[in-house]
Amino acid sequence: MTTSGFDPMYGQATGIKPGGLGKRAVARFVDWIIAAIIGGIFFWLLGVVADVPDWVSVLPGAAFGWLYFVVFEVSSGSTPGKKLVGLHVNGSDGATKPSLKDSAVRNAYMLLNVIPWIGGILWFVAAIAIAFTVSSSPTKQGWHDRVAGGTQVIDE
Repeated sequence: MTTSGFDPMYGQATGIKPGGLGKRAVARFVDWIIAAIIGGIFFWLLGVVADVPDWVSVLPGAAFGWLYFVVFEVSSGSTPGKKLVGLHVNGSDGATKPSLKDSAVRNAYMLLNVIPWIGGILWFVAAIAIAFTVSSSPTKQGWHDRVAGGTQVIDE
């Protein structure tokens, strides 16, 4: 569907079908697998070629997932997982894809994983909060979408 206007009450373009939690979860799972494979190969090669200790690759490895989502969302509006299930991310103010700032803020919760010891727990809490806010929102926008200026995942 195409957008026919912007509804400031919900921070979304009107005339579109929001992407539901189930499709979003499937897309995220597919993207995690792809990002893990690409990141694993990259960091393995980095370790072999540059002889970088394993512990050094942990921080960039954790940030790689965030970068994966930002690059795909900014360049095309969809990650491979989202494309597979027919989803697309609109930017703030109903833009056809998120800006660098929109996507960076929208996916910033993923960087919680770089915090030693408690990062995984903080990420898990943030992910549960996203699932709850997506499922309870009439526009299917999670808190991370609202913080990013009203980005929205739509069903194409």
